[in-house]
Amino acid sequence: MFSLACKRISNLNQLQKIASSNSIGAIRNCSVVDNTPRDEEKEFRVLNLNPTKDADIIRRRRQFNANITDHRSKKMSVRQKWGNVWPGPRSFHPSTVPLPIRQGYLVPKDNKRPAPDKYANAELMKIPNFLHLTPPVIKQQCEAIKKYCTPWPAGVETDEKCEKHFPIEFISTDYCHGLPTIRNPLSRIISLRFKLSSLPLDTHAKDKFLRLVDNRYDPETDMVTITVDRCPTRKQNFEYAQYLMTAVFHESFIVEPWESLKVEADMEYYDWQNNKSKETTEAILKWGKPSNEPIKSTDGFAESVERIFNEGENEPNLQQYKEETLKLLELKN
Repeated sequence: MFSLACKRISNLNQLQKIASSNSIGAIRNCSVVDNTPRDEEKEFRVLNLNPTKDADIIRRRRQFNANITDHRSKKMSVRQKWGNVWPGPRSFHPSTVPLPIRQGYLVPKDNKRPAPDKYANAELMKIPNFLHLTPPVIKQQCEAIKKYCTPWPAGVETDEKCEKHFPIEFISTDYCHGLPTIRNPLSRIISLRFKLSSLPLDTHAKDKFLRLVDNRYDPETDMVTITVDRCPTRKQNFEYAQYLMTAVFHESFIVEPWESLKVEADMEYYDWQNNKSKETTEAILKWGKPSNEPIKSTDGFAESVERIFNEGENEPNLQQYKEETLKLLELKN
């Protein structure tokens, strides 16, 4: 490479004559005359090998100086349809939401400033929002799917009637979370609930049923709750819960051969019908009366005795036992 030092020449013909010459020295001594007017308004960029920080910042500001318009939220009309602005679930966008939303935490605690606003707020973008489910949009969606719905059936207007005709209740939970997948492991859990009184069980079947379900029965509400989470999907747990309820129900009516060998001492609870106290009480009531004369009913007395032995001695049970005894012996006015 060689350097070319140019002097200005007056016309283009002399430049062509020098350019056609094979002499390198002539080329070195030549110069070009530029009579075109210079553009004084155009900035001449200077190569600065050691730019200062301030000069670099000024240059960047000049280079990236853009016209920033106002946010969209400041130009929105109060009569616009929000369903068109926010039609579906999406992450929070401050320029689209015309609300002064704040979220965040300030350190230290004694700081009196308000929470961070919606601009450049990462906390608002972390959580799922329901800005698309406003009352007008919900009403519009309900009107759209109304043609696919059927009228509510007659005869089940109240909760009592629904419980009578539909005694079994299935409970499941849906979760909404901000993850790449919509599946949640907890959504597969199924709970089956029903009242024990809704099942046609005799004394033996009821006792065996309660022993099979164990602590899944609540005596205060008479509700049996079976929770299933063994299978990986909700449908499988739903079917498995139905199978468990059916299997326990039919198993309660089965009488094993060893059950007929049980005596009073082997019973886990006090049964008035199979106890010696029943014979003793009936003998006292028949004392001094003809054998063909019917005796007085002992249902209330039998219930009070069973409650004392099965539930324990407490103030209500003892009071009931006292009243039933006086009534049975005709000692109470």
